[in-house]
Amino acid sequence: MSVLEHKSYDFSIRIIKCSEYLQRDKKEFILSKQLIRSGTAIGALVAEGKYAQSKSDFINKLSISLKEANETKYWLHLLYDCSYLQEKLAISLLNDVESLIKILASSIKTAKENNHDK
Repeated sequence: MSVLEHKSYDFSIRIIKCSEYLQRDKKEFILSKQLIRSGTAIGALVAEGKYAQSKSDFINKLSISLKEANETKYWLHLLYDCSYLQEKLAISLLNDVESLIKILASSIKTAKENNHDK
C-alpha cells in the first residue's frame, strides 16, 4: 500500500468517526453527511486510480480526489467555525487533509510530467 493509499484510508476512518460524533453528540446530520461523502471519496478515488485504464485515467481519478479533499477542507472549516468541532479535532483533521492535498497535487504533477499516452 502506498503512502497516499494508507493516509487516505486512515483519513476516511477518522472522517467516519467524526461524522458519527457529529450525529450522536451534536445532532448535526446534514453537514456531517457532506463531510463523510467528500472525506471518504478521497481514498475511494485513490483506490480506483490504482487500477486506472491509462495514465490519463489515473490523473483524472487523482484530480477528482484532490477536488474532494478541497471540499472536505471546506466542510471542516465550516463545522469548526459553527462550533460543531472543537479546535484540537479540527486542527488535526485539517492538518491531515492538507497533507493529502499536498501528496495528491505532487502525484498529479509527476503523473502529468510522465504522461506518455497523451
